Amino acid sequence: MFMRLFRPLIVALLLGSAALPSLHAQGSGSPYAVVVPVADTSDAQRDQAFATALGQVLTRVAGGQDLRGNEGYGEALGKAASLVQKFQYQRAETGLVLDVEFEAGAVRRLVTSLGVASAGIKPPVLLLVRDADGRLLGQEELASLASAAAARGTGVVYPGEDELPDTASIEAADPSALAAINRQYRTGLVLLGKLHGNDAEWTLVSGGQPQHWSSQGDSIDVVLDDAGNGMVDRIGRKLNVIGSTPSEGRLWISGLDSATDYADMVATLLNDPAVSQVVTLAADGNGVLLHVKANVPMDGLAENLAAGGRLLLQGTPHEGADENLRWLH
Repeated sequence: MFMRLFRPLIVALLLGSAALPSLHAQGSGSPYAVVVPVADTSDAQRDQAFATALGQVLTRVAGGQDLRGNEGYGEALGKAASLVQKFQYQRAETGLVLDVEFEAGAVRRLVTSLGVASAGIKPPVLLLVRDADGRLLGQEELASLASAAAARGTGVVYPGEDELPDTASIEAADPSALAAINRQYRTGLVLLGKLHGNDAEWTLVSGGQPQHWSSQGDSIDVVLDDAGNGMVDRIGRKLNVIGSTPSEGRLWISGLDSATDYADMVATLLNDPAVSQVVTLAADGNGVLLHVKANVPMDGLAENLAAGGRLLLQGTPHEGADENLRWLH
């Protein structure tokens, strides 16, 4: 009631007469925050925006799973306003938008009530897309791609102007380059793109493993929208592995140069919501063999761990291991 009574005053204070700087919510952090377009500041438009935003956040928190068929999903969207922690109208170049952030605990409880065995929130994708002249495209130019990804629960981040990653090193899975990406952007997911008019070539790097494809369309926005959906599809096939029964297996993790590395690695595994138990079986040089219990198969677990950016997928597994990973410093 308070928000409805004072909405006209709030809107006036927030909008003012000048356009605000470009928005960063889609690439700036919280998985519980979303920016959605609105036609006006009416109650009906705002409630619809809350429902749209909650749908995106639920998909994101459920690890990319499509929840629309789950019992209670429609009713949950109808009560989206009750989960909003804060919201703000802003003006963007595309028009009026609503920046919405939901209460994290309430969203997680809602996902659980919808019967979802979550594999955890997926990290954002770092976008490194260049035009035909080699110029790196920014947030406003990649809005169509980011919007398509956000609608399906995948967030993005953009490189800082002062430290641009080396794309060749990333595509070659150079450990130092991928470790630097993790330190700065907290992700192991990178989308590399090259635009040539209305044609484009794409490479999605997940845990050091590249996937290549190309696309074309009638306009650059169509190409970028297609790229956003293609990126989410490929991430989903790799990472949206949800087990119906408990799974257990052996992981070999190398690259551990100190006791601190070992402790950090074990903490990373135990902090993953898919992992229920980690037991060290053996150590050899800078590597350890672990027995892991999880709610996803070992290959899916390895892919998800590598997507977080601290671990790198390796080729042939170590003897006695189901999956082979390398710890990144």
